[in-house]
Amino acid sequence: MTKKALHEALRKRYMTLVQDLMTDKGEEVLITGSNEIALPCVDDEGNDEFIVITFKVPTGSRDGDAYDGYAMAEDFQMKQTEKAEKAKANAEAKAKKIARDEKMRQQKAEAKAKREKAE
Repeated sequence: MTKKALHEALRKRYMTLVQDLMTDKGEEVLITGSNEIALPCVDDEGNDEFIVITFKVPTGSRDGDAYDGYAMAEDFQMKQTEKAEKAKANAEAKAKKIARDEKMRQQKAEAKAKREKAE
């Protein structure tokens, strides 16, 4: 078998597995492409939506490096950690700015009250 045929068989096997699993759970499964299924669903506000699942067997980069799902997952985790740290730092900086601005407003109000009292 060719590599393409092997990938197609693998993709179809897992696509069928997910279809069967979702059907067994009472979900309606719509085949929307040779590598895609859609699941009609309702969001928390009662709106009709779809979840689309695409199946692919990645081949890697053009320079010949094979796809490594473990490395991709590790990279994703590192990016999520960096993103969380950056969000935390931004929240801390914002809290400091709010406190600084509040203090400045308070000082201005006190100075204004002092001027008014002196008049």
